[in-house]
Amino acid sequence: MFQRLAILALLCSISTVAHAFVPVTTRSASFGVRTTTLSKTSELSATEAAVDENFDDVDLERLLGRRRLNKLVRKYEAAARAAEEAAAAPAETAAPAETAAAAPSSPARIIIAGAPASGKGTQCEMIKAKYGVVHLSTGDMLRAAVADQTEVGVKAKEFMDAGKLVPDEVIIGVVKDRLDQEDCKSCGWLLDGFPRTPGQADALAEAGVTADCFLFLDVPDEILVERVVGRRTDPVTGKIYHMTFSPPDDEEVAARLEQRSDDTEEKVKVRLEQFHANVDAVKGSYTDIMVTVNGNQKPDEVASVIGGAIEAKLAA
Repeated sequence: MFQRLAILALLCSISTVAHAFVPVTTRSASFGVRTTTLSKTSELSATEAAVDENFDDVDLERLLGRRRLNKLVRKYEAAARAAEEAAAAPAETAAPAETAAAAPSSPARIIIAGAPASGKGTQCEMIKAKYGVVHLSTGDMLRAAVADQTEVGVKAKEFMDAGKLVPDEVIIGVVKDRLDQEDCKSCGWLLDGFPRTPGQADALAEAGVTADCFLFLDVPDEILVERVVGRRTDPVTGKIYHMTFSPPDDEEVAARLEQRSDDTEEKVKVRLEQFHANVDAVKGSYTDIMVTVNGNQKPDEVASVIGGAIEAKLAA
């Protein structure tokens, strides 16, 4: 390829020579042997002489000499390689710059609260994907601590085996141990639905755990009731449907859907009353970093508001 580029450049640069000589090819009728001679002409221009793009009939070696031809080919090959390397260099160095620009200055520390069916689970997944934080729920942390047989995990297991609620001081110990692990320190963390009570919020502060942003997903109770009551679960696949917003297309699947025993209107209202009583008190501990987000929107719209709120708090 380089040699053909060099040849093309050479033909353009020796227009005066090409004007004087053009190749004439003859073929022996009896033996089919091709020979090339040079004849002088005043009728063909240099452009017309170079019409053959493959240059099959141009004996450049004879025209310019082997040594000069090789020297010029090497020159054009080197120039072409240098041009390719220069063109590739910016693309190789641009990626790290973009990555560095996108990376946050410090790991985010976020608390998110929301009533049942407020869309908190969906937003947690989006926050985790965007900011790379460690998503933490008290249930997951308790189970991990028990499985790892940590000191607080062993204490928690004693209460759980006895069918008792795990005390706040034990739960705080589990949370504090988890937040002290390296992934939370380097990547940041997202506490999902914790603290749930004013006592837990106070204990968390006393343990030296502080957050950058407290997000509260605000959804009207009547919407929450509609979301919960309409939920159904496929016992075969475990997939959750909603009879109003996302019903199954398959009639066979629809026929086997089940409703959770606590997804009735009466029980949902009781759960909401308990939630509001606790969260209103918890919000008082985070007034300086709290952001209330309208959760009665499409998930992408909610995520956009949350993203702006987190970035504003991190920049403060």
